[in-house]
Formats: sequence, C-alpha cells, structure tokens
Amino acid sequence: MMRRDPYRYYRRAMRRNWRTRHGAYPLFFQPPYEPDGPLIIAMLGRLLYRHRSAFLPFLICGATFALAYVTHRHHPRSWPIAAITTFAAVMILGIPHQLAWASPAVKKTAGIMTRAWEACGIGRPAERIYAATVAAATGGWLTAAIATGPATKPLPAIAVIAMLVLGIPWWAHRRRRARVRIERTIQSWPDIAENMGLAGSRIASATEDKWGFTARVILRKGTTAAQAINQIPAIESGLGMRPGSIRALPDPHRADRFILRAIETDPHAQAVTWPGQPATNITRPAALGLFEDGQPANITLLRRNALIGGTTGSGKSGVLNVILAYLAACADVVIWGVDLKGGMELQPWAGCLTRLAITPPEATGLFDDAITELDQRAATMAAQGHRVWEPSPAMPALVVVVDEYAELPADARNGADSLARRGRAVAVNLLAATQRPTQQAMGGNAVRSQLDTRICLRVRERRDVDLILGPGALASGWHAHTLTQPGTFLLSDPEHTTPQRARAYLITDDQVASHARRHTRPALASNPQPRSGTPHSDPAQPGGTHGQPDPEAALWAALCAAGTEGVTARTLARHARMGRTWIYERLREHAEAGRAYQVSHGHWRASEPGQPEG
Repeated sequence: MMRRDPYRYYRRAMRRNWRTRHGAYPLFFQPPYEPDGPLIIAMLGRLLYRHRSAFLPFLICGATFALAYVTHRHHPRSWPIAAITTFAAVMILGIPHQLAWASPAVKKTAGIMTRAWEACGIGRPAERIYAATVAAATGGWLTAAIATGPATKPLPAIAVIAMLVLGIPWWAHRRRRARVRIERTIQSWPDIAENMGLAGSRIASATEDKWGFTARVILRKGTTAAQAINQIPAIESGLGMRPGSIRALPDPHRADRFILRAIETDPHAQAVTWPGQPATNITRPAALGLFEDGQPANITLLRRNALIGGTTGSGKSGVLNVILAYLAACADVVIWGVDLKGGMELQPWAGCLTRLAITPPEATGLFDDAITELDQRAATMAAQGHRVWEPSPAMPALVVVVDEYAELPADARNGADSLARRGRAVAVNLLAATQRPTQQAMGGNAVRSQLDTRICLRVRERRDVDLILGPGALASGWHAHTLTQPGTFLLSDPEHTTPQRARAYLITDDQVASHARRHTRPALASNPQPRSGTPHSDPAQPGGTHGQPDPEAALWAALCAAGTEGVTARTLARHARMGRTWIYERLREHAEAGRAYQVSHGHWRASEPGQPEG
C-alpha cells in the first residue's frame, strides 16, 4: 500500500494562497528529508529579484566586458566606430535644453529628444549629465578594450573602480529607491488590506513620480470606491504615512476599482512661481497652476462662464490675477471689469481693460452695454447665417470680470443673469468672484446654474462646498474645507470631474505691473468709452510722445490713401507704429461708425477718403 505524502495538502494550500493573495502568507515548515541547498538557492534568488535594480551597474559592466572580448577577438580594428558612437551619445545626452530650443532649425528635433529623455527617466538636467558621464566612461573603456583587449592592464582595474564610483549615484537615486518601496507595498498590500477594511483588494499597477506614487486598486466584488474613500484614514495608518497624504479617486471605468494617490512629499508646501504668460488666444486653455501630480491645471474660458469662490485669505485675488494675465495676453479678447471696492483689485489691470466700473451706477451701465453688444452680435450672426461667434482680433470675444459679485446692485445682477444665459454662442461671458455664492448673494439660482466652470478655494463651513461646486459635491469627495494652503483649490468643469487638489501660480505685484504694461492698449486705456468723433489730427504734427506722429491721425491718413483694393492691417500697423491689437480695435470702431469698411478679407479702406464723417 502506497503511503501518502503528509505535506501534500499543505503545499497545495500554500500554492493557492500564493496565487490568489487572499489569505496571509503561509508558514513554511521544511520536511526533514528535503536538502537545504534548493531552499537556500530559492531564498537567495527571491532576494536578488526583489533588489534586481541595484545590480544594474554590475550588469552593464559585465555586458561591456563581454562585448569588448567578442569584438576584440573578431574585429579589433573597429574601435573607431565605438569612439564615434560614444562621442555622438555624449553630445546628445549632454546638450543643454536652452541650446536645443534656441535654434529654429532643431526645435522639432529638440521636442523629440525631450520626450525620449522623459520616457527613459532622465528628464532632469542632473540625470542627463549622469547618463552622459556613464556613456562616456563606458564608451571610452570599450574603445580601449577593443583596441588592446579587455584583459590588458590596467583596464580591468579601471572597469571595477568606474563601476563602483558611477554606481553610487544610481544606488542612492530617489527613483530607484521609490520603485523598491512601491514593489514592497504591492507585495504587502493583501496583508495590510485586512486591517484597513478593504479585505480581498489588491494593487493591479503602480507608477512613481517625484512626489509619491499612484496605484490602481482592484476591490473585492461587492465593495465600491465610495467605501474605499471612506477608509482613507485607515489606509494612511496601514501604509504608515502622514495624515492627509492619501487621495482616493473613483475609477471612471469600473465601479470595483479606485485610484490611490500617495503623496510622500507635498508639492504644494511651497508657493508655485508664475512662469509668465506669452501671447496667446482665447481658444487655448489657461494654466492656473499645478495639480499634485505635477500636471498643469488648465481651464477653458471661451464660451464658458466661471465662478471663483473662497473665504477671505484663501487666494481668490491670486487666481483672478492669473486669469487676467492670460486674458490680457489674448489678442482676440476684450476685457470689461467691475470692481465695487473702488477699483482696488482691478486697478493694476486698468491699462488692459476696455472698461472699468467702480461704482454701482457704472456697473449697471456696463452690463446694459454688454447686453446691447450681445444683441448686436446675435443680429449680425443671424444676418450672416452663423450660429457661433468665432473670436479674432477684428471680432474679439468679450469677458466681463466681476470682483465681489455679491456687491452688485439689483439691476446689474439682472443684466449679469441675461448675459450668462444668452452670451455663450456670441462669445460674451461672465467671470464672477465671490466669498460665498448663496442664493441671496447671486440674486437667484439662474445665474449660478450657468456658471459651468467652478474654482473652489478654502471655505470655512462644509456646506459652502455645495454652494460653490454644486449640490452633492461634498458627499462626492470635494472636501474644500480641508484645504489649508493659500491658493490651493479644487477645479470642477467638463474636463475635470474628479476632486484633485491644485495650487495656483503665485504672481507678484511687480509681475502684474510688468505684464500689464506689456499688454496695455494705449487708446483704450486713455479713453475707454467708444468715441463718436472722427480723427482730425494732422499726421505731420507731433501728436504722440517724443515728437512721433499721432497714431490715430497716421492710421486715418493710411485708410484715406488706400486704393480700391484697400490696405492690410500689417501696413496700417507700420504707418501708425502701433501693435496689431490696437489697429484692429480702431478699425472696429471706424467700421461701427461707418467711417471705414472691409474691402476683402484683411484689407480695409475709408468709406469716403478725405471727407470723414463728423
């Protein structure tokens, strides 16, 4: 009779637990008849596999020695090829970004190189310098070994010393150590998940970045992402991390999965410096700041109304300044401002604003004019058979910026309500900033429901989250009451439907003044109201500064001198010595007054040359 193995059932259970990871790791009892050698080899192999990234310097050294041995034996005269290849690799890795992007001829190549470096994990300059040093040392040793032989002294000693010296930065590199921590977290997750209230869950994949790691967690059937979000404090305790360092977001594709974001180093601990705003147009998104994963927090303002809400000291003015810097740099936007605090907030941008209302009567008049502009645009589009107003420098979009919306008088609120409801198609939109957008402050729910882009900064009370972001936002994980840093916000719009923390760029007063001067519209700044008169200055007379001709008179003279084919905006800008944005604004005013018209696309002339209407 055959005797059964008493350890057969135990080994079967051990294999099952190892495959499913649902239970704890089984204890191993070595049978008395099994040798120690295979067990030691298996344990050593497992240890080496867990720390396999640490052996990369040894792997590179061994592979280089083998390549040198084979090449020297069969092709000893091929060492110039190795030298040329090494030189090319070092030049590609070591070229600075500034030199690569400075030349227009290699800009496309520089973009390809940048993406390749990031894909290889050497996006930072220090990492590329290290990679170039390794390539130079490896290629130089390989060239000498091919020419003389890898065993020729002192080449073996040089290889060992170079491997140890160049291996120190690799072993101490944060990304390699972070990857090891992530792998250990993945392996230990089934054990700690039992104590976190997420029994049966497992990590499907994980990626690391400079601030932590992001993992996709698969839950046990019947467990939802909402339950995992409620267990965030337990997850922080199980992973041994500081309070507030874990983010849990539902997976938009599967209800039994969620995205775990672990932040080991807070990227928002320090203010994020504003990088500047180059000239752009309103069809491109505006960058407000950075999310916790380093991605830019972009919003679209074209044909969208926006609301900025937050308590005092939360950073509303900073977010508003970043948006105004973006709008001021757009050549196809006209900005109207309402600041009922005497212009204290919007006055630094006065040179970029076509109109600025600082009293309740001025605010009411501004919204009345905005409604008139809206109706005129709608009539123009109906006559032309168009359904959407496409902004351009000649036909710009209109954005009305209101600071402290709750201070608007009742008539102005009615105008804002009509503008928010009807202005989308004709590119006339509203940007409102307020501390607490209650029904009383907003003048009803109609205008608040039309604000489809919501920027929520720190709030004092939990119920204020639903006031700014909409009903049910607090229950869905939009916890704006937990924000602590000034300028930290939550963004809700059609492109951002999950709660992700972001911090706005810090733009200083000096940067505001410099940017506003760069994008000032001189004629509009000095006389923002539309003028009904006709230019009458003589271009030969010094009507400008430093003896330069008056730009208005020079523009009108060029329009009058234009032939039947008209004159282009570029030529007009050369005659008036002004920017093209200023030229298009003046042309629009002349066209509305009937003094000039567009002959063809981009060509203009005066209606009655030499005899302007008064």
